[in-house]
Amino acid sequence: MPLYEHVFISRQDLSNAQAEGLIEHFTSVLSDNGGTLVTSEYWGVKTMAYKINKNRKGHYAFLRTDAPATAVQEMERLMRLHDDVMRVLTIKVEEHEEGPSIQMQKRDERDDRRRRN
Repeated sequence: MPLYEHVFISRQDLSNAQAEGLIEHFTSVLSDNGGTLVTSEYWGVKTMAYKINKNRKGHYAFLRTDAPATAVQEMERLMRLHDDVMRVLTIKVEEHEEGPSIQMQKRDERDDRRRRN
């Protein structure tokens, strides 16, 4: 099955438990349609570059999935219809990277940044 990575932003006035509940909800939608969740990460509340629906911040979530295209389309459709979800981004990848995403790594562990003198 194809591999996908999903990032979605939910409204800032949700509690952390509600934002993590959205991850579980969309995971169940995916599994009901024949897909599997590889990993999920809750990135927390982050400030956005511009306002979306009068919100300056949002709860960010990241999902790595192994699912058929129909399951991904259904999950995206439900995400776009959900009132609490503001933005959705899905990309198809060749393989999933091992370990945590860049957002979850500590600043000290990121080796691709230049050192300041």
